Amino acid sequence: MLNNKLSYLKSLNIYLVEDEPLIVATITTTLINQGFNVIGNSDEYEEALIAIDKSLPNLVLLDIHLEGVKDGIDLAKQLDERNIPYLYLTSQTDPHTITRVKETQPLGFIVKPFTEAGLRSNIELAWHNFSLTNEDFILLKSKGRIHKINQASIKYLKAFDNYCYVITASEKYLVPHTLKKTSELLNLNNFVQTHRSYWVNLKKIDSVSTSSIYINKEEIPLSTSHKVAVLTKLNSL
Repeated sequence: MLNNKLSYLKSLNIYLVEDEPLIVATITTTLINQGFNVIGNSDEYEEALIAIDKSLPNLVLLDIHLEGVKDGIDLAKQLDERNIPYLYLTSQTDPHTITRVKETQPLGFIVKPFTEAGLRSNIELAWHNFSLTNEDFILLKSKGRIHKINQASIKYLKAFDNYCYVITASEKYLVPHTLKKTSELLNLNNFVQTHRSYWVNLKKIDSVSTSSIYINKEEIPLSTSHKVAVLTKLNSL
């Protein structure tokens, strides 16, 4: 489990909200050098919110001072509503700012200037603490809304062109990402690919036949190339 967490930390998709181009370039280079994925950046509230809603980053690094009327704390309140984790990255530490920050729920507060090692250690520590209480949840966008879904409730994932269905015990979500990208969010201790178009929750499997697995009365294809991996994981439960 520890190796999975370290691997996932390395593949974090990070969105940067910062209004100084030089700092954007410096942070982006630093994050890439440390193995993180920087999936975009913005310098003002509206643009950042639209981009974040579309890209669903794992983590946002958020400056407080932004272009325009609304600042990073205003954006943080929107991220809180969407359950998207973020770290403040700012030089503003005056009492008024800190009072406003206390109205939000960041994972942490990184004060500029910072070192490359300091930035990484803050991200690692913040994500570790976040994972302790949220490791069983993933964020998915479906029909214009962001859903926080308990992985234990997921029965299986099914490919649908460049989209993916996430099937839970009570809901069916159509996610605007491929099966491969969506499967990367899963805890691989509990999920396995059974077919090029399916990922299945191991704990939901009721039975296995030569070419199928069954969850309740639903039949899901089991390809020859994935059978050994499926049976191995089932035997290890």
